[in-house]
Amino acid sequence: MRGRSLPLVLLVAMPLVGTACVVIEDGEVGVSKSFGSIRDEPLPQGVAIVVPVARQVETWNVKLQELKETATVPSSEGLIVGLDTSLLFQVQPDKAPSIRKTVGSERVYLSSLVVPYFRNAVRDVVAGYPVKNIYAEAGRKEIAGKIHSFLKENLEPRGITVVDVLLRDVKLPERFKESIEQKLTAEQRVQQKQFELEQARKEAEIEVARAEGAAKAQRIIRETLSDSYLQYLWIRTLNENPNVIYVATEANMPIFKGVAGKKP
Repeated sequence: MRGRSLPLVLLVAMPLVGTACVVIEDGEVGVSKSFGSIRDEPLPQGVAIVVPVARQVETWNVKLQELKETATVPSSEGLIVGLDTSLLFQVQPDKAPSIRKTVGSERVYLSSLVVPYFRNAVRDVVAGYPVKNIYAEAGRKEIAGKIHSFLKENLEPRGITVVDVLLRDVKLPERFKESIEQKLTAEQRVQQKQFELEQARKEAEIEVARAEGAAKAQRIIRETLSDSYLQYLWIRTLNENPNVIYVATEANMPIFKGVAGKKP
């Protein structure tokens, strides 16, 4: 009897011997699979018991993630434009088991669901814009908004929350890039000429102001000049000269005597 019960005991004890634990951390949920069947409810943060064959637990990242893509897409003119883009997204915690059932594991859903939709959205949206709009800031914001709306419509019902779409860099066709550089150079030349013209106008205004001031000063002098004032200016000039001695006479005529070269 004991010999017959031993295999049964071993059969029951073997799963218990292989029992292990999985730690589900913050920003993660657990997807539980028992005998090949995936439970509909995700496991919360904490410790989950894993039993070989009977129960397996996968941890899924539900934090904010970034998917970067570099693509070359045609513009509406048929020119090839290089784009560096980013998709910010999150897995909805309550939808992780559904994604695991319908799409696959955490690695599989990225390559089979998120990446194809993202690439398709970038190509379809950008193809409707001319190069100058793709390069302009307003055009990039509009393109990012349309890609965001497309992904939101197609991914969120499947359990992926689209947070934002970023167009990090635009690589223009060489021909278009050269034309932009030529345009910028021409605009800089025009701005330089305008600056020089403005400077010339300012200088002309200054010269006119100086001439008007001199003419006004001369007119005032002519209108106010008198013999007494001229005599005053003459005497003041003589007083400012250290080499001249002025002696008043009865006829108010000066007597000049140089003192600079006189010896004692």
